[in-house]
This record gives sequence, C-alpha cells and structure tokens, in this order.
Amino acid sequence: MPIALLALTAGAFGIGTTEFVIMGLLMQVSADLHVTIATAGLLISGYAVGVAVGAPLLTIATRRVPRKTVLLALMAIFTIGNIACALAANYEMLMAARVITSLAHGTFFGVGSVVATGLVPPERRASAISIMFTGLTAATLLGVPAGAWLGLHFGWRATFWAVAVIGVIAFTVLAVFVPRGNADEQPARLREEIAVLGRPQVLLGLAVTILGFAGVFLVFTFIQPLLTQVTGVAESSVSPILLVFGGGLAIGNLLGGRLADRALMPALLGTLLALAVALGAMQWLIHTPTTAVIFVLLLGIASFATVAPMQMRVLEKAAGAGQNLASSLNIAAFNLGNALGAWAGGMVIDHGPGLEALGWAAALFTLGGLGIALWSRALDRRVALPECATAGA
Repeated sequence: MPIALLALTAGAFGIGTTEFVIMGLLMQVSADLHVTIATAGLLISGYAVGVAVGAPLLTIATRRVPRKTVLLALMAIFTIGNIACALAANYEMLMAARVITSLAHGTFFGVGSVVATGLVPPERRASAISIMFTGLTAATLLGVPAGAWLGLHFGWRATFWAVAVIGVIAFTVLAVFVPRGNADEQPARLREEIAVLGRPQVLLGLAVTILGFAGVFLVFTFIQPLLTQVTGVAESSVSPILLVFGGGLAIGNLLGGRLADRALMPALLGTLLALAVALGAMQWLIHTPTTAVIFVLLLGIASFATVAPMQMRVLEKAAGAGQNLASSLNIAAFNLGNALGAWAGGMVIDHGPGLEALGWAAALFTLGGLGIALWSRALDRRVALPECATAGA
C-alpha cells in the first residue's frame, strides 16, 4: 500500500478523534460552561448535523478544485475549528466551533475515499478504503481515551489544543505524500454531478448505509447503561470494555476491506447479516460480564466490517461524474444512521420494552438494510439478464 494512504489515515484519525472525544468530556464541559449534561450532549448532535449538511454542499462547492487541494483545505478548516473550540468562551461559541469543524468531516472522507481507490490497483480498492478508515478506528481505540485523559488532568480545552496539533501534523503529511491529480482532468458539469442522485442504485446504497448503521448506534449510544444496569459491571469497567470494542472495530474494518475486494456484493450481504445476528444475540450475551465482553467484541467486528463494502458499493454505482458527491453523501448517510439509531434507542427505552430490547430493535434496522441490499442485487441481475441474452444472440 502506498504511503499516501497512511497520510489519508492520519487525517481520518484526527477527524475521528474530534468527532467522538466530546463524549468523554461532557461533564467537564457542562461544569465549566454552566450547562446541563444533556445540553452538552447536543454538541454531538450538532456535529452530526454539520456533517450531513456540509458533505454535499462542500463537495459541490469544491468540485472544480483538485482533490489534493480540497483535502488540504478541509484539514485546515478542521484545525482552525478545533482551535476555536479550545478558545470558546461560552456554550454557543463552542457549538458554533463544533459545527464549523464538522463541515470538513463528510467531504474529507468522501473525497479521501475516491483518492484512496485511485492509489491502488482495481482489485485492492476496498482494502484501500478500509486502511483509510483505520484512522477512524484508531481514533475510537486511542484518540478518544487519550483525549478524555487529557481533559481529566489538564481541562477539556487542552484536548482540543491537542487535536489541533494532530490537524497540523496531518496537513503536513497530506501535503508531502498525497500525489497531485491529473492536471488535464476536466471537472464534470454541475448537472452531471447532481445527476448521480437520479441513479436508483446509488440511492439504494445510501439507504443501506443509513439503516445498516442505525442498528449499530441504536445499541452503542446506550452501551454504558447497558453494561452497568443490565450486565451489572462497575462504571470503572466500562472504559476497558470499550477498548475491546475499539479492537473489534480495527479487526472488522480490515476484514471488510479484504472481503469486499474478493466479492463486493456477497461481502455487503454477508457483513450485514453478521451484524444483524450480533445485534440480536445481545439478548442472551449482555447478562454476564464475560459474555457481555464477547458481545462487545463481536459488535465491533461486525459493525465496521460493513463500512468498506457499503462505501465501495456506492462508489461502484456512482462511477464517473458525481463520484465525489455520492461518496461524501454516503459519509453523511453514516451520520444520519447514527442519529436515527440514537433516537430510536431512546424511544425503545422511554416508550417501549426498555434497555434489554435494544438488541432486537437494532437487528430489525440492520435487517431492513439487508433487505434493501437484496433488492439492489436483484436489480443488478435484472440488468444483467438482457445483456447475457444479447451476448448469446
């Protein structure tokens, strides 16, 4: 794998850290800025909304700009946004800074995925995407705990200063190692870019991402109360168990890339089915500490095994004009799935059967994504049959 992929991974690590690190800083932020913990939690929702809005808008706005220049500009926005977070004098300024920072997220991963696939032979494109997304798993496994430790010992602002430094390092690495694109390449017309949204298979791919990942966050959003109230572990044990989840993410991410390189559609269907099974198994595995750790590991592996196949499927169906836009929209779809899952999980807890039913509810969302993926495969076969008949004639 070329070293440019490691540069993209470094950028993904920084962006992933800033997205999730706030989860470990909510108490410090709420105390310092004199807001409730629930209000501080909206900093997570604000970021997700910024990703969903910024992904298509920035991708369209930068469509005539070389991809390397776009990546560098996005990393600059990311760095400035984290500096603004560190300097925020009140909650409103912190929210605004978080939203500004989030604007870089979707387009960076979207454009970065396209760049990553262009750095390797066609048979290794999904693995290239999975390696780039390893930065996101490393952020979950290392960046978030480290940021929480910094916030605990030196204040939450120190965490954002540290993430800003990561942004400077990532900018430098991207500038040095990511190759420039073909100078003769002409950008597609805006109409051609947007026309990709008229392709049914692209829209089905986005729907698979939303529903498939909604299942993940329907459970993961409430993993702390699940472990403490249902499993019965101490609060101090939650962080070590989450490290197991992060390790599962890393394994699943690389596994999904390998499987998608071998056979994309079987990999997509198989990983979605495995995720639904893992979520459904929560009903039996969550009740004892040992089996709960096994569940958390399986959830981590299964959830991120779906990422490369989902992203590659959308890129495949958006080939040509509009690939940058479709890729960025799929990153937005991941975040919409996160928001949908968190909302649905809250409904199950407050108005439904409660915490122990989250696994079943999550599995239903993921099975919905699997059903759409099967529909998409059926459309592929319907198109292929006339082509085979024509070739036979």
